[in-house]
Amino acid sequence: MPDEQRVANNSQTYVVDADTFSYETLEQQNGQATVVRFQLEDSRYHAGDVVVVLSEGEIHFHGMIGRLADGFATATDRRGSLLPATVQ
Repeated sequence: MPDEQRVANNSQTYVVDADTFSYETLEQQNGQATVVRFQLEDSRYHAGDVVVVLSEGEIHFHGMIGRLADGFATATDRRGSLLPATVQ
């Protein structure tokens, strides 16, 4: 069964530091990345889990992982992303 079709009973939160978060911007709004693709090979995480990118305690990206395949995850934060819309 593809990872994006698995349903977890409890969603988990994947927390990463903004200084070490490497991502590709798939969609952006006003210079902020709203949909990102990033490497995530940890089998504990699945589609439906949440990614939170922090910088000194401030949330820069908070979104649900919508797809996870081939070691890469895609997540969306259309309301409050502070990540720059660049390839890092």
